[in-house]
Amino acid sequence: MKKLLSMFVLIALALFMVAPFLWMFLVSLHPPKSPIPELSEIIPKAPTWSNYHLVLLDQPSLPVFRFILNSVFVTLAVVVGQLFVASMAAYGFARLEIRRKEFLFSLFLISMMFAGPVTQLPVYLFVKSVGWLDTYWALIVPGLSSSFSIFLMRQAFMALPIELDEAARLDGASEWRIYSRVGLPLVRASLATCGAFTFFAVWTDFFWPLLATSRTEMRTLEVGLSVFKSSYGSNNWPLQMTAAVIVMIPVLLVFLFTQRFFTKGVTLGSVR
Repeated sequence: MKKLLSMFVLIALALFMVAPFLWMFLVSLHPPKSPIPELSEIIPKAPTWSNYHLVLLDQPSLPVFRFILNSVFVTLAVVVGQLFVASMAAYGFARLEIRRKEFLFSLFLISMMFAGPVTQLPVYLFVKSVGWLDTYWALIVPGLSSSFSIFLMRQAFMALPIELDEAARLDGASEWRIYSRVGLPLVRASLATCGAFTFFAVWTDFFWPLLATSRTEMRTLEVGLSVFKSSYGSNNWPLQMTAAVIVMIPVLLVFLFTQRFFTKGVTLGSVR
């Protein structure tokens, strides 16, 4: 009975969490410009799948498909670049003998205490001074470093036995070979966790792409949604929900494929 009760509570919580996404998807299948349906009429009699074609391809003045391509390119570039930079920095802090590395690592931890908007102004001034505004450089380069990713990866590297490095050095392996062939394969869970968190942050970021870009063709999907809402009226709920579903699908897919790494990746360096 205890197990059945636990399963019932978990199923009820899961349905409660899924309900808003299901409601959003069902509203997106109603005809354009129709009002928000009553709960008893939420399931459309004739689903309007053409809403997705309308949002993605039939907006010549509002290239939603270009917004998606921008978001995909920027997000993938930041995820790959940040994992590369963070993993190398973390390996150095965890495995190499560097003068005052504990002090330097403390600076990284202190930087995590500052909220993101606090650093937006100096980053914006730097990007403007080098002429990167309205370019992909402005959307990608500021996201290549993350104190959280470096911290999480450092803990993962520190959990590995030091004897692995010593054995590789005896076999003549360089530090790069030890990092890429010995260390990285053993911290895949932390890599996946950092990659998922970075993907969520970059894909759903609104404030920085709004500051760094002004041309329509350089907008990311989150910024493009606000333009979409103002262009087609705040009461065109089916099209708005269609656009919201398009934004949410990649996030849900990444979460489903990486959720099994979350707990292992976060706790990998907690017990040695």
